[in-house]
Amino acid sequence: MHVSEVKALADQIRQQVGKAIIGQADTADLLLTALFCGGHILLEGAPGTAKTLMAQCFSAALNLDFGRIQFTPDLMPGDIVGTNLFNFQTSTFTVNRGPVFCEVLLADEINRTPPKTQAALLEAMQERKVTLDGKAHHLSERFMVIATENPIEQQGTYPLPEAQLDRFLFKHVLGYPDEAQERAIVAATGPTVRMPDPVSLGITPVADRDTIGTAIAAVSQATLTEPIVNYVVAIVRATRASVDISNGASPRSAAMLAAAARARAVLDGRDYVIPDDVKALVLPALRHRVILSPAAEIDGRKVDDVIRAIVERVEAPR
Repeated sequence: MHVSEVKALADQIRQQVGKAIIGQADTADLLLTALFCGGHILLEGAPGTAKTLMAQCFSAALNLDFGRIQFTPDLMPGDIVGTNLFNFQTSTFTVNRGPVFCEVLLADEINRTPPKTQAALLEAMQERKVTLDGKAHHLSERFMVIATENPIEQQGTYPLPEAQLDRFLFKHVLGYPDEAQERAIVAATGPTVRMPDPVSLGITPVADRDTIGTAIAAVSQATLTEPIVNYVVAIVRATRASVDISNGASPRSAAMLAAAARARAVLDGRDYVIPDDVKALVLPALRHRVILSPAAEIDGRKVDDVIRAIVERVEAPR
């Protein structure tokens, strides 16, 4: 598949999502970037900012096996990965597969369940397999997690373990729409307060697993020059040297950021990465992978502001 065909496919997916979602073009772009480089994405925002609807509409535009888990305080790890059940008639164990056995998984309100259950997704997200009673069960190569969470300040939430956060390619923070967009949302609302179904909104699948696989192959061919590699590494290493950050980004962060930059370049219609691709993805790729120092927290510094300052200090290749 040529780069121009990948861009055209991405435009079709954006068009389908746009039938239901007003604004949030940046969210759709990050979902596409994660899809085409095999990553997972975490969407954070206050209730009512269309996190779940965005994930549902994006999934509806893909002809992939879709699964959903509504995370609750009483959810158990077995409710996610499944269990081995004993069949008394045959005297054998039968695997009862959980909802994680799909291609696109919506993990809704993932931070409303305790860390033990959250951690059940770790192996699936990193290795695309789960282990039941010592036996590995492989997931689809296209397995992708779209997780939503409410801000940690909301009641009834649990912070995600750092190890799990590091498995997400992006953490995207959804804000409120601007005034014009909010008026359009209110005007487009029908006579009922029920959340609309993506199918009823006219969203149809425009990409299947083979098409997406071909697009991913095209993304992998995008050129990543040595100056761009050095630029990515310099930014990540600068997070470890910053006095405002106690724990900097890991080497895995650099590798993921570089892979995402390839995808963004192809979505822009280019077969080569430029510094602007990296700059556009630094915040969602790193904001969940660094921890502010106690002094920075006392001063009221924000993670995003610290990362932006680092990017401004690191010289971009010409």
